[in-house]
Amino acid sequence: MRTVISLFLLFIIAWGIVIVLDEIPFGMSKTKVGDHYIEKGREETGAVNMVTSVVINYRGFDTLGEVTVLFVAAIGLGAVLTNRRKKEKREIEPASLVLYTGCRFLFPLILLFGAYIFIHGHLTPGGGFQGGAIVASAFVLMYMGCRGRRISETASKAVESLGGMVFIATGLVGLAVGGHYFLSNYLPKGALNTLFSAGVIPIIYIAIGFKVGSELAGVIDHLMEESN
Repeated sequence: MRTVISLFLLFIIAWGIVIVLDEIPFGMSKTKVGDHYIEKGREETGAVNMVTSVVINYRGFDTLGEVTVLFVAAIGLGAVLTNRRKKEKREIEPASLVLYTGCRFLFPLILLFGAYIFIHGHLTPGGGFQGGAIVASAFVLMYMGCRGRRISETASKAVESLGGMVFIATGLVGLAVGGHYFLSNYLPKGALNTLFSAGVIPIIYIAIGFKVGSELAGVIDHLMEESN
């Protein structure tokens, strides 16, 4: 019975794909929204990276939802691990020389690279989520190589809250000043291919980078503490 149902669903999906492809001539696109992004994206947002233009400017409210999902997930994990009965702390086994050396020398470089990714998100592939994930990977290396060290929970929550507040405040100011939509790009666009361009997009990416990095680092810290 399951096989019959699966084949029936596959037939419906294939039939729908055939109908859609039959209505669109070969080599042509009826997606007017996508064409508008490609043709007017640089002019309207000042960002060279078209993905950035869509994610932060045209569909900035969706990005707010993504950040909220990550925030709720981090809170949920923290609540679950906090309510669990604390285990007796075991003696921490020291890391190997390779990991310890990598932790000492690569940790600041990874943080710098992550910052570069989200600061230049409007110019090159990357952005706040990617840069924040790279920043969090530096803390993974720290926990593996420099065992026994932990991030400051107070500082992590402060950075996370500050990043979220900057994101929301910038969006609301855009709504009030621009008068069009949340995260309206109300600042000067600047010159293309320059660091100080794309209006509010670099500000948003920096805020997202710090928020995502601190949230993921906090999640990693909770997991590492639970495993010890």
